[in-house]
Amino acid sequence: MFARMTTALTALAVAAPASADEVNLYSYRQPELIAPLTDAFTEETGIEVNVSFLDKGMVERLKAEGARSPADLIFTVDISRLASAVEAGVTQPVESDALRENVPAQYHDPDGHWWGLTTRARIVYASKDRVDPSEITTYEDLADPKWEGRICTRSGTHVYTLALVAAMIHHHGEEEAKAWLEGVKSNLARKPQGNDRAQVKAIWAGECDISLGNTYYMGKMLEDEEQQEWANAVDIVFPTFENGGTHVNISGVAMTASAPNKENAMKMMEFLVSPEAQEIYAAANYEYPIAPGTEAIDLVQSWGDYTADDVNLMTLASYRADALRLVEEVDFDG
Repeated sequence: MFARMTTALTALAVAAPASADEVNLYSYRQPELIAPLTDAFTEETGIEVNVSFLDKGMVERLKAEGARSPADLIFTVDISRLASAVEAGVTQPVESDALRENVPAQYHDPDGHWWGLTTRARIVYASKDRVDPSEITTYEDLADPKWEGRICTRSGTHVYTLALVAAMIHHHGEEEAKAWLEGVKSNLARKPQGNDRAQVKAIWAGECDISLGNTYYMGKMLEDEEQQEWANAVDIVFPTFENGGTHVNISGVAMTASAPNKENAMKMMEFLVSPEAQEIYAAANYEYPIAPGTEAIDLVQSWGDYTADDVNLMTLASYRADALRLVEEVDFDG
């Protein structure tokens, strides 16, 4: 019924009987990023991992399948997607000493519905030729008129942007967050478009001087021969909020509400937060492991140190609707 490391299933499960030697996973993460983890888990436990890769519609699919769903776990990125799964009622809370010990409080749901696995920082990519990194210290500073016509970014309605706006609401309230959005919009060099890598390409091409992006895209660009020139044209700068740290987001895992292989699913969740698995997963996507005592790979460490904002990400998720409303009110993408 499941394909191993292939595309999503094409039909709903008729039934989802438990198996003593398997666990079933729906994943928004690419198969090549999951394979090192699933292989290591199977080698350690003997439990086969069946992965169904989805590019959209995970929550809708789980709701449609209901109690017959074959999925035991979901893998996804961004706090808003994890929170949406919880709100839709397609997950269940889980607790264990291993999860509590290895996942810091700000990186898991207070009620235990989802647990973070890796983090990425939302940073500024800055032109090596046209920007002194010391000019950029805070996210608030991006609204300063000194950046007029110099910023590139992706859509204001993208989940990464909304998470940052939600963090701004958390730190400063809606009124100041809206003023900040208006300031950033007035500093844009072009209409928001493309993904994070496209913004770095625009800096390389001279269309803008700075952009917002996730840290791991630097690693992705460096491994792509065509994009190495873009990556080498920028510095990574870690801004902070004026009264906080650097904004981070996560990849995470949750157990489905109907998990037919619950015991195996729990074993996999505990494996995923172990130091071994944390470092495998973080290395595969140039991210930061979160378990105590673990470290990012040398390349990621070379980008510099930062102090992560300590707000619980579920708190930020609660501001998502407000963030979207503010983005639309200022017509950020217009």
